[in-house]
Amino acid sequence: MIGWGLVAVGGFFGAISRFWIGNVAKRIKRTKLPIGTLFVNLVGSFFLGYLFAGVPEHAYSFLGVGFLGAFTTFSTMNVEAVHLLNEKRITTGVLYLGITYLMGLLLAFWGYILAIN
Repeated sequence: MIGWGLVAVGGFFGAISRFWIGNVAKRIKRTKLPIGTLFVNLVGSFFLGYLFAGVPEHAYSFLGVGFLGAFTTFSTMNVEAVHLLNEKRITTGVLYLGITYLMGLLLAFWGYILAIN
């Protein structure tokens, strides 16, 4: 039962953090990319890769599943990409998807490598 509580509390803080970063990004937006979602997904990829290298189960439940699970957002990223493509902003949409997937994988790998060394 304690695992569920750790996931729930971590999820609460992850969702609040994502909401806050999204609002900050809207106020300082200087790019055509959805920078708030891009930021949380890339940061989340790095830290999840780091955690994946091996942390105690309770820490992974709280930070990996709870916090980072709520902090990152695959569904919002896809909706924003579809929105860009529907607006005929093809280059921006493809760039957004490319940065998210390629950098996300690289950052997860980098986090993992840093954790095991």
